[in-house]
Amino acid sequence: MRKKALVVDDDPNNLMLERDLLEVAGFEVFTAEDALSSIATARKERPDVIIMDVRLPDMRGTEAAQILRQDAETRDIPIIFVTASVMSEGREELDAFANAGFIGKPINTRTFVHEISRFIA
Repeated sequence: MRKKALVVDDDPNNLMLERDLLEVAGFEVFTAEDALSSIATARKERPDVIIMDVRLPDMRGTEAAQILRQDAETRDIPIIFVTASVMSEGREELDAFANAGFIGKPINTRTFVHEISRFIA
């Protein structure tokens, strides 16, 4: 059975790149361009991993992650935050999430899928 990934990014180029890399690696990929859509998709599809941009148009990715962590059906899904702008205080915010990780932008296309796969049981 193919692993499922949800990619959340409001930049269409980033969304397409991450989706394509995961699809080539055999993932079934769902996408969302904002936090509210990502929450709905995660609840419906129950992906094996969520790759979430921190800066989204409707709320921060960390806020969406907190909502997902409060839901029994989505609380255990690993969340990998992807962002270009994380200062040390922002990094502490990301590190506070259990079963989560961080990848900096621009992503390394050669290691991206491997980094994501480390979080999937």
